[in-house]
Amino acid sequence: MIGANSMFWHEEIETLNRAELEALQLNRLRETVRRLERVPFYRAKFRASRLKPEDLKTADDIRRLPFTTAADLRANYPNALLAVGRDEVLRLHTSSGTTGKPKALFFSRRDIDTAAELIARAFCMTGVTRRDVFQNMMSYGLFTGGLMMHYGAEKVGCMVIPSGPGTSERQLLLMQDFGTTVVHVTPSYAFYFADFLEKKGIDPRKSLTLRKAFVGAEPYTEETRSKIEAALGIEVYNSYGLTEMNGPGVAFECEGKCGMHVWEDNFVLEVIDPATGEPVSDGQTGELVLTSVNREAMPLLRYRTRDLTSIIAGPCACGRTHRRIHRISGRSDDMLIVRGVNIYPQQIERVLMSMPQIGRNYVIQLEGLDEMTVRVELSPSGFDGEVEHLAQLQNLVAEKLRAELFVRPKVDLVASGSLPVAEGKAKRVIDKRSM
Repeated sequence: MIGANSMFWHEEIETLNRAELEALQLNRLRETVRRLERVPFYRAKFRASRLKPEDLKTADDIRRLPFTTAADLRANYPNALLAVGRDEVLRLHTSSGTTGKPKALFFSRRDIDTAAELIARAFCMTGVTRRDVFQNMMSYGLFTGGLMMHYGAEKVGCMVIPSGPGTSERQLLLMQDFGTTVVHVTPSYAFYFADFLEKKGIDPRKSLTLRKAFVGAEPYTEETRSKIEAALGIEVYNSYGLTEMNGPGVAFECEGKCGMHVWEDNFVLEVIDPATGEPVSDGQTGELVLTSVNREAMPLLRYRTRDLTSIIAGPCACGRTHRRIHRISGRSDDMLIVRGVNIYPQQIERVLMSMPQIGRNYVIQLEGLDEMTVRVELSPSGFDGEVEHLAQLQNLVAEKLRAELFVRPKVDLVASGSLPVAEGKAKRVIDKRSM
């Protein structure tokens, strides 16, 4: 292990050459398949395909293994996918969906320590050291994001403030009194907090010591990242994770911000065509599929995340050999069909956040048969109360959205601060269409 002053946490692992990394993956994949022979769901799949661990000869052989879906996790709730005895389980987390039972995910002591190690790697490659003060503004409890980032920050040696989502007054007090330098936050709450500071007349560049933010738990665009950085005067880093794997430490940006490195000694990465299940070429957008190859309690094979991304080809300037993926562009199950056109909410966000006259909060409303209204706040500096100006801006927003979506929505421009806000995940889409 390298000291926390280095840009590497474990340089030997992070810079393994490709052949060594794939050999490590293959060995761990075989061990994972052996472990999963104890799980009735997977054992039945292996018998049906007559597959044994020793049949896995190359990295491409992972395609011979079955996919696992969120429906499989719910069908085997609460503990039918557990690969160890209950006395070896140290923690339970759940990942809830929009309907039905939650997905129950189990962690052994080693699983939790591994998750913390991956977060520590991520912190180091973004320049965080033991001298930093880390304020964790994410929810704790059954959600993995809060606890796993907390453990990883402690492993680096940061002073950790486990503030949780809390009130903005309290968040500000903690930042001022204890010199917070790094925060973990949702993009929607980062905007909310920036608005809160503006209303109090506080310039974060002058009054706070913030320098970095790890932003996740919600999909968001590059334009949103830029607005957060400008509003708070900080560097914002993309992170990716999901409870089904290990929590938030699956993939992270390095300081170069040129894609998120997937920790491939722990996860086998695939990007597939969501319709056919076949792999797509590097650079082509598809559904991210992950296999956990270093989990004890509940490994998952070829888990279909429904998250859309693409693999970035070529080496990274930081020296890490673990492949990178582009920011998540949306989810295959988040797609909206409006007047026969496929639309992803992030397409709308990308347009809105690129316009300086537009504020930081918006809602997409779907009603009737196929009527879409985008309600969006104006920037405080962009609203002068002149009806003619407002009408021109409204038409400009609608036309930009039409050019992006091929559908012209109704645009409702509202005053800054008038749309509802949440300190947790934002609800951007309200679908009330007639069935």
